Amino acid sequence: MFTLISSVFKGLISKHKCNTNIILCGDFNINFLETTSRVTLLESLMASFSLFSTIKFPTRNFVNSHTLIDDTFIDINRFNFSAKPLINGLSDHDAQTIALSNIMCSTPKQLPSYIRIIDSNSTRKFSELLSYENWEGVFQDMDVNQIFNCFQSTYLSIFQSRFPIRKKFETIKPKPWLTIGIKISCTNKRKLFLIYRCSNDSGHKSYYKKYCKVLSSVIIASKKKYYDEQITKFQQQN
Repeated sequence: MFTLISSVFKGLISKHKCNTNIILCGDFNINFLETTSRVTLLESLMASFSLFSTIKFPTRNFVNSHTLIDDTFIDINRFNFSAKPLINGLSDHDAQTIALSNIMCSTPKQLPSYIRIIDSNSTRKFSELLSYENWEGVFQDMDVNQIFNCFQSTYLSIFQSRFPIRKKFETIKPKPWLTIGIKISCTNKRKLFLIYRCSNDSGHKSYYKKYCKVLSSVIIASKKKYYDEQITKFQQQN
């Protein structure tokens, strides 16, 4: 693993300028709360690239087990930072958030999407224009390549005129099926998870697993309902 990390970093540094900011995060499968040769070797390797550990709290907590195997490495001499745990209840590993107060990032511009509007009206007019075309160049030429080029040029010209590309800006809701009720249930699930992982009570564990199963079914049903409605809406429009 150490040889792989070293080779990856050498490749990154050779391809980028010396002022490139490198942030490395992930599950290293090494408990940084312990003083072992593997921890020392990894930290030394990271330090050779001016990268240092920023997570100082356990990232995996259970009743009798507390480990730090998820970490984020940055150049702590270049950044002012603060790191905090984020318990989302989705995994036995807690998430981590790191805020860099002195880094400048440009705000990404909203990119447009390009679409063609193909409906019953435009399709009907497209068929009419094809029927009005006499295809003289196609039927009179004897060269196969010329025939094909003539057909393609005529067809695409009519197609582009009836189905032009339009630029569209829109803010897409990432999860339109996510209802207020599901959000509340997810919040409750996270609270139950904290009880589940810190308790030996079999009743708590059983209740949490049942709650997760029911919530999963509700999410699947909500997704199905939303996309069924979208399909029906599209069919009615056409």
